[in-house]
Amino acid sequence: MNIPWHDFEDEDQNILHADLQTKTTIIGRVGIMMLACGTGAWRVRESMNSMARVMGVRCSADIGLVSIEFTCYENGHSTTQALSLPAAGINTIQLSELENFVAAFQADGQFLTTKQINQALDKIKQKSNNYSNITIALAAGFACSAFVFLLGGGLIEMFCCLIAASLGSYVRKIMGTKHITALAGVAASVAVSCLSYAMIFDVLKIIFQVASGHEAGYIGAMLFVIPGFPFITSGLDIAKTDMRSGLERLAYALTIIVVATLVGWLVALLVHLKPENFIALHLTPLELMLLRLPASFVGVYGFSMMFNSPPRMAVIAGFVGAIANTLRLELVDLTAIPAGAAAFFGAFTAGILASLVQKQSGYPRIAITVPSIVIMVPGLYFYRAVYEIGNLTLQDGANWLVKACLIAMFLPLGLMVARLLTDSKWRYTN
Repeated sequence: MNIPWHDFEDEDQNILHADLQTKTTIIGRVGIMMLACGTGAWRVRESMNSMARVMGVRCSADIGLVSIEFTCYENGHSTTQALSLPAAGINTIQLSELENFVAAFQADGQFLTTKQINQALDKIKQKSNNYSNITIALAAGFACSAFVFLLGGGLIEMFCCLIAASLGSYVRKIMGTKHITALAGVAASVAVSCLSYAMIFDVLKIIFQVASGHEAGYIGAMLFVIPGFPFITSGLDIAKTDMRSGLERLAYALTIIVVATLVGWLVALLVHLKPENFIALHLTPLELMLLRLPASFVGVYGFSMMFNSPPRMAVIAGFVGAIANTLRLELVDLTAIPAGAAAFFGAFTAGILASLVQKQSGYPRIAITVPSIVIMVPGLYFYRAVYEIGNLTLQDGANWLVKACLIAMFLPLGLMVARLLTDSKWRYTN
């Protein structure tokens, strides 16, 4: 239910002179808005604590995926509130605005009235999406098309994936605007993507006589549903012993992955698609590396647009992702480093570069790091694992699953190490 935030304000009352209930309400509103943007529990708590320090109160918060329970203390009195969201979400531009608001509040918050604070938060809340549904759908299509190339696909797979992923993403976006539950949106969009790929590929086979081996690209058409934000933030929250938030985010991410892979497997059975190996592209190592850089940039830029990042933020994330992901792939191809270890170095590089860029741009670190390593999440491996297990080829399924889990565990670990080295606040428990 909507909270009547403006019932707890006075036009002429300075925030320092407000009662504890009013201060608690404002602290809670900032926290729940941060949580709605998809950031991790540590950042939400840090923002709430920053607001509380300026107001002269103490705050203790327990944070989950979509809810916050917290208590504020002042002069021997305490107030406890519980706030929740209808669903998990991601909005990097609102996150950036909120972090700027909290930073400004630390400097000048003591001079603001309760009404001025709520008006500033209203302005942030009312920020519309940067892109239309069609634009976001096309961004998903191009991101998945680039993803397919990075997995080993060629022009035919990329073309089919571009159209199929765009259609699936558009269906998911429309269902989201109508407030359809997230899992239903995931299932419907994956089904539309796979069916669209099969139809487009059949048309190409009839008209241009393309080889049947190109059908493997249908896996890439569903990769826009990868839950990058909750998956990565779950690892960071667990690293900070925010176990409730970390485990809830992990469960949410795994649920989306399981639903997407199961629906993809069922649709593949219906239309006779098989996740075979991609047809070799016959590129030299140098040519492959030079093509991986722009493909990684396009993929990360597309995912950033899906997270509502403004163009400049998406460009920064794109460059970070291009360097980090290409490094990861080259380590796998040119050295004896296992895929999991290469994923660690790729995520670590993304974290270091994001830290350097964040100091200059002022954008939230997570809005740069998560899009840049979403493209490293082993969606193909997870799908192949479910496909093989579903067909009762358990040994192959277990091999794919173990590979996927190793890569998936090393990604947040790489970010965690980079964060420990570059963020003095995050490094300590207090």
